[in-house]
Amino acid sequence: MDLYARLGIKRGASEEEIKKAYRSLAKQLHPDRNKDNPKAAERFAQVTSAYDLLSDKDKRARYDRGEIDEEGNPKMPFGGGFGGGGAYGGARPGGGNGGFEGFGAGDTADLSDLFEGLFGGGGKRGGGGPFGGFGGRRQAPPQKGADIAYRLKVPFVDAATLAPQRVTLGDGKTIDLKLPAGVEDGTKIRLAGKGEQGPGGTGDAIVTVAIEPHRFFTRDGKDIRLSLPVTLKEAVLGGKIKVPTPDGPVMLTVPKGSSSGKVLRIKGRGFSDRNGTRGDQLVTLAVDLPASDAELERFVSEWSGGGNPRAALGV
Repeated sequence: MDLYARLGIKRGASEEEIKKAYRSLAKQLHPDRNKDNPKAAERFAQVTSAYDLLSDKDKRARYDRGEIDEEGNPKMPFGGGFGGGGAYGGARPGGGNGGFEGFGAGDTADLSDLFEGLFGGGGKRGGGGPFGGFGGRRQAPPQKGADIAYRLKVPFVDAATLAPQRVTLGDGKTIDLKLPAGVEDGTKIRLAGKGEQGPGGTGDAIVTVAIEPHRFFTRDGKDIRLSLPVTLKEAVLGGKIKVPTPDGPVMLTVPKGSSSGKVLRIKGRGFSDRNGTRGDQLVTLAVDLPASDAELERFVSEWSGGGNPRAALGV
């Protein structure tokens, strides 16, 4: 089938149109989505082969000129072989010994230079190619097996600490996958040789990371944010309190007289960038008042301090 027809596009299509058509078909026909449909796998291989050739500017130009076929192999010149009645024909009436038309019966011609130029001189004489002494058509290399796509859900804390992930592949085997520094939601990890088997070798496994949300941590670039409740006493008097981090609890010093919204920093407890440098954990204090505390209510009713915290707002 014509390569353009395989992708459902017209000759003269732009590079972007070729890429868009291939992506759409590959998504529909991927073996991972059509495990019970061998024809889909065959069609997937056809559109992939078409895209490989048409996405190469030089090969596409040669294909459009009719110099190579759908497999990228050189086409036979002159439109035929050496059989009787063809361009060179056999014996013709009055043609003597049936030599090339235009030469007399006693004339001879050495066409080796011509065919060496046409076929690259790969097999001048002898050899067992389909064209005898001129060598055979170059065969396309065997195609590798298809890649297999996986989606891996990674806990938030594991992504921050780059904890290894146990992955079960389609063949039932399990591996411990190392998360790369700088991992993000949507990061793709290629596992060479873990895809489908093919005559030219095994394809790869493409693992797409999906980082799961956390119930109290949120990500802010390299940093991690946490809203931390503190008591009124802790905020007023200050002191050391225990704070959760992706690497386990740590002790954090709350300054005396801290208000809600004050941000404290714990260094090196965030996500890693591609260089392996970790961000920080940013802790926002939130003063938590009890719903009903008679002692606190009595104290506040007799307390005249505090001033006007809204003075800067002009009220």
